Amino acid sequence: MYRRYRLPRLPTAAKSGDPFWRTITGQAPPSPAERSRLLREGEIVAHELVPWGSNYTFLVALAGDDGAPRVAGIYKPRQGEAPLWDFPDGTLYKREYAAYLLSRWLGWDFIAETIVRDGPYGVGSVQAYVESEDDSHYFKLRDGHAAALQRIALFDLIANNADRKAGHLFKGLDGKVYGIDHGLTFNTHPKLRTVIWDFAGEPMPEALLAPLDARFADARAVADLRAQLAPLLDRGEIERFLARAERVLEKRTFPGFNPNRPHSVPWGFV
Repeated sequence: MYRRYRLPRLPTAAKSGDPFWRTITGQAPPSPAERSRLLREGEIVAHELVPWGSNYTFLVALAGDDGAPRVAGIYKPRQGEAPLWDFPDGTLYKREYAAYLLSRWLGWDFIAETIVRDGPYGVGSVQAYVESEDDSHYFKLRDGHAAALQRIALFDLIANNADRKAGHLFKGLDGKVYGIDHGLTFNTHPKLRTVIWDFAGEPMPEALLAPLDARFADARAVADLRAQLAPLLDRGEIERFLARAERVLEKRTFPGFNPNRPHSVPWGFV
């Protein structure tokens, strides 16, 4: 599997005086526009390996114009991706970015800003770090967050997410529900593996479907999305993605859970 972790809280050293993380946590957060600029242009001045994962992943600090760390991010370099038999080599970082672009195109903001850029180990994805509530994961979100989970479940169905583990969902300190780890998406073959089966067989809420109907019916908007995804996915993957979206809008029901298909649920917690 691509990831076996959720975004960690900042290391304990941030609370005990380590200057690297204290510089970030001790300042007022930058504006969204400034954070976005630093994700794209800021120098990665320090990085720390996230040890629990099958691919190399780093918690990084990006510097402001004064050279001091100002923004934290999660960096997943292409050359740190383990080969997989069912996904083309060296494409997982692109799929992370493609998933973010799709979420933004849909108007859903549960994926933190993600870009593709160079880093200490070459090109990869860099995602804005979101600090989570303590011990936050899917099983803590099931009560009271049905709407957010339905939206993510619908996204995973369209994007063909093969790795929605419990630890890939959490509530940020801002109170929003986030989803992470979207490297195993947009496969041409059915790959849905998720822990979100709470709504199996239920009708999808019209409040979710109506905006999708309008979005996918807009030929100009779909053409724009195609153009955004073209550098990241091959043509067949884009066509299958659009066909999945069409089927979802036709059926308008969450898929049922098949207990005879063990791969419907991903292995592991994080």
